[in-house]
Amino acid sequence: METWYLLDSGAGGPAWNMALDEALLESAPQRARPVLRFYGWTEPAATFGYSQKYAQAAALTSLRPLVRRTTGGGVVPHEADWTYSLIFPPQHDWHRLTAAESYRRLHEWIRAALARIHVPATLAAASQKEIPGHCFAGPEKSDVLWSGRKIAGAAQRRARTGLLIQGSLQPPPGAARSGWQSAMCLEMQVEWKPLPAELLPQSLALRLQEEKFGNASFNQKR
Repeated sequence: METWYLLDSGAGGPAWNMALDEALLESAPQRARPVLRFYGWTEPAATFGYSQKYAQAAALTSLRPLVRRTTGGGVVPHEADWTYSLIFPPQHDWHRLTAAESYRRLHEWIRAALARIHVPATLAAASQKEIPGHCFAGPEKSDVLWSGRKIAGAAQRRARTGLLIQGSLQPPPGAARSGWQSAMCLEMQVEWKPLPAELLPQSLALRLQEEKFGNASFNQKR
């Protein structure tokens, strides 16, 4: 059975959350095992895809801070969502999947976890985007749907250091975050171990927070 690391890092600031995900991606080869990270937000915020124009993203949401992600995708509001990231080292099977394959595999996992907590979800059969550039304004193919609306989406970045997936779940009424997180771990048939403190790239994340994700020159560079 594979061993994966689990990191529940609690609530963090917007720039810190994005910085820690990128630091985990850059340091993935040294860990050689996947990491599932659950995290929250110390304040309402929004993130937007790496290739999006800042002005376009700013027009789609009133939430601030507005932070550019290292992954693709559209604007994601972070007010009451449940956020997570997955980081795979370059030698892992997930890194070799196509973007469409890893996206579907991830959302099948989330759909099964939601079923464990009695939330009946399905996957979108096709894209039905309503507002281009806004992640939750209509589904992309393989997004998670509940009662006909999109409740989960994700963005990816493949690099020589590994694969980073950043995901957001807008929970249905009555769902419990702790139950969903436990269900996610139960549905993935691996051995879970806490991420050792010595493998947490704290200093790199702090540098990325200051020099990149907390810096207007990066967030507004186009």
